[in-house]
Parts: sequence; structure tokens; C-alpha cells
Amino acid sequence: MQSASYRNSSDETLMSGIAQGDTAAFDELYERYSTRLLHYFYRMLGKETEKAQDFLQDLLLKIVEKPHLFDTRQRFSTWVYTIASNMCKNEYRRLQVRQNGQAIAHDCQASENDYELPPIEQRIDDALLRRVLHESVEQLDEAKRSVFLLRYQENFSIKEIAAIVQCSEGTVKSRLFYTIKLLAKQLQHFQ
Repeated sequence: MQSASYRNSSDETLMSGIAQGDTAAFDELYERYSTRLLHYFYRMLGKETEKAQDFLQDLLLKIVEKPHLFDTRQRFSTWVYTIASNMCKNEYRRLQVRQNGQAIAHDCQASENDYELPPIEQRIDDALLRRVLHESVEQLDEAKRSVFLLRYQENFSIKEIAAIVQCSEGTVKSRLFYTIKLLAKQLQHFQ
């Protein structure tokens, strides 16, 4: 494949190339997913930059070392986020044993927008709302936090989230419903 055709190739086609040792196919997948996955790990693993980078490297290594484990009939994004979610779950278990059940916090950092800033009063209110929202999301249990971030940060569908976290679509909907209800109650004074 030529480099332009890599940009036009599906993730699944690129994985087939990786399975055949095509490093340019890996480079393209890396460009597509590394930043998103790094941000996901960062938010799921307590805002620890180094840990997030280590987890990203471990995940990328798994892709390179074991591309044959990917079934090209399924979506790559669902597969890779399933692995990322499972890595986080394993880390939570490890830390839970090590820290006697203390909860893991994460950062729900909103991305900066590329438009003119509103008046100072609105910026202060927006910053306060973001801070309170971040703190509220940090307090969620791992299951609710994970589906919330996958839905509203990564924009996965309910069906994709169910596949990633390995539960039913109904469970995902229920977790999202109760999470949003809880967050709305905690943020009601901003309405």
C-alpha cells in the first residue's frame, strides 16, 4: 500500500497489514488512536501521565506482538477499547488489593474550544462548572465512570460500550441513566 491509501484504509484492513508485518499500517493506526487512548488511560488511571503512557505502550505492544488475536470481521475501535478497559479493570483490582480498597480518581478534563472566550463572568462560571463536574465524575465507581467516559468522551454507541465493558446494552443504559441523574442532582445549582 502507498501512504495515501493507508489514510483511506479501514482500521480492520490496517490490522490485517499489521498481522503481515506491515509497519506503515501500524504507523497509521498509531496516528489514529494513540492520543485518544492516552487520554482515556489518563482519565481512567487517576490523572497519572506516566502510568497512562505506560499503559498505552503496553497496549500498542500487544497490537504489534499479537495482531492475529484481532478478528477483522469486528470493529477495531471496539476491540482496542475492550482491551484498554480490561487493562484498567486489572489495574483497579491490583490497586484495590494493594491499597485496601481505596477508590481510584481520574480527571474529567474537558477539551479546550477554539472560539472566542466569553465575558469573564461566564468564563468563571464555566470553569467552576467544569471543576465541579470533574470532581463529581471522580467520585463515580469504576463501572459508571467507564461507561460515562466511553459515551461522552469517546462517543461510542451503547452497543459498542456494551461490547467494550462486556455487559448487556440494558446495563450500559442503566448505568448511564443513574450516572446522569446523579450528576444532574450534584450540578443542579448551575441550572
